[in-house]
Amino acid sequence: MDATQFARDCGYTGDSPAMLAALSAIRLDGIARARQGHDQRKAVVDRLKQSEALFLAAIGPALSAQEAIEDAARFIACYRNMPRWRKERRMQDLARAKQQRLLARFFRRYGHRLWAREAA
Repeated sequence: MDATQFARDCGYTGDSPAMLAALSAIRLDGIARARQGHDQRKAVVDRLKQSEALFLAAIGPALSAQEAIEDAARFIACYRNMPRWRKERRMQDLARAKQQRLLARFFRRYGHRLWAREAA
């Protein structure tokens, strides 16, 4: 996708070279951040693949992946209803809940196969 098409997709209808360059830089920065986030999440998953005990320690105090998903969903729903001043204080908790939900979903789906392969 070229810079002009990306700008049009974003709603920009002008043809200023500076604006097109800025939108292109924003797009490339977003792609780089997405890749970096993916690499970080993959590194966490790769460390937890080693054993089920590591995964259970990571999602504690939940006792299963399903319970961890429910806990994370409950926190995220409560977070949405918090006043702004409290949301600002709980940003780290939100990030942790989202990561826990992602990990729990992955291991709920693929964990049994991974750990069965390790045990064999």
